[in-house]
Amino acid sequence: MAHAPSDSLSTDESLLAEVRTFLAAHPDTVYVDGLFFDLCCVVRGKRYPVADADDLFVKGMQIPESIALLDVTGDCNDPLGRGFSDGDPDCVAMPIPGTLAVIPWGDVPSAQVMLTLRAQDGSPALVDPRTVLDRVEARLRADGLFPRVAMELEFYLIDPERGAGGAPRPPISPVTRRRDLRTQVYGMADLDDFQVVLRAIEHACLLQGVPAFTASSEFAPGQFEINLKHVDSALRAADHALLLRRVVEWVAERHGFEATFMAKPYPHHAGNGMHVHMSLADAAGVNLFDDGTDAGSAVLRHAVGGMAAAMAESMAVFAPNANSYRRFAPNLYVPVNASWGINNRSVAFRVPAGDGGGRRIEHRVPGADANPYLVLAAILAAAHHGIARTLDPGPAVHGNACEQVDRTIPWTWRRALEALGTGRILRPALTEAYVDLYKATKWTEMEKFQAVIAPHEYDWYL
Repeated sequence: MAHAPSDSLSTDESLLAEVRTFLAAHPDTVYVDGLFFDLCCVVRGKRYPVADADDLFVKGMQIPESIALLDVTGDCNDPLGRGFSDGDPDCVAMPIPGTLAVIPWGDVPSAQVMLTLRAQDGSPALVDPRTVLDRVEARLRADGLFPRVAMELEFYLIDPERGAGGAPRPPISPVTRRRDLRTQVYGMADLDDFQVVLRAIEHACLLQGVPAFTASSEFAPGQFEINLKHVDSALRAADHALLLRRVVEWVAERHGFEATFMAKPYPHHAGNGMHVHMSLADAAGVNLFDDGTDAGSAVLRHAVGGMAAAMAESMAVFAPNANSYRRFAPNLYVPVNASWGINNRSVAFRVPAGDGGGRRIEHRVPGADANPYLVLAAILAAAHHGIARTLDPGPAVHGNACEQVDRTIPWTWRRALEALGTGRILRPALTEAYVDLYKATKWTEMEKFQAVIAPHEYDWYL
């Protein structure tokens, strides 16, 4: 098994050759979009006429560094003096080799290339979530631990016409012309009803190099899950997850729907999770989590021990906004404690059944609204911590682990941000500077959110 190295970001002949080969194969291309994903997963960048594409690939894109630290409303809140206070300096967004792809949903033939942010001296930019993950993954590789990762994302298709108070409504079936009110997990009828849009998502993923391979209906009307294939790079796995989000949102809109990865759009239906499947191999590609048993190796258990130890301080990453915490409640197949188990979906860290070569941990805590780069950085840093310290996760749970809520874990946004700020595992791994910037950005967003009076507050208290 060949392990993918950390990205080598040259701007010389290799990148120019890539774009020229691509344009020769797609001569009708009018624009090339350079894009990256910020802290809140919003896609940002610039659009280049194809005649000017060489400038992007040779020089990169000058763009304000603070763009990577905008809150979910798009505001720059000057976190720790980055923005207004420091004169809002530019960084350089550079194309990532191998990410140039067709945009299949637009009316004008266009392409896109993913970018990573660099300081003016060429070093990785502190503010880029992709840099955070790259640094964590490099630390594991330096210790002979090579991640193999796949992600599963849940989402809802919803009606573009909102209900009372702006609430979402389930979509109208293109087949029956009736609003979808069924809750049939793994039901094939739902896949049949929405097969046109799901097929279009599959086709777009293929054109964009996103390795999506299965879709299933989930626990609520209009809810689906798409699985991504395992890859030997956490960076690429996170790239795939974010590109999948982009594909789903755009294709849904083109078919008369909206798509949402909001953690809990309906109060009485299942939330949207981001399940992370992760194993670690040695330099020869041997799965270090496999020892021939269903429970997995001591290395697997130490990794689980680290994940459990870091869960409290990781919640602000796994659940990045106020709505995220509505997803966590007893008996909803959502973790409410730091438990682990074998072939048990009620735990936080599940060891799925299957052959030993595929032995892995399924981390079930993050919501689909979280940033995949930061989620994987937190998970890998926690696993590395547990392995380095041979942490014991305790006995595997048999039966239902979803009944007992662990109150030492922060289940509110404020407590989670406080735990992240004082944590001892993620701060050194993700760097104290980035953790502080993340906390400052999200803390201001939280205060803005809490300053808005919701309609029911008047109903209850006026």
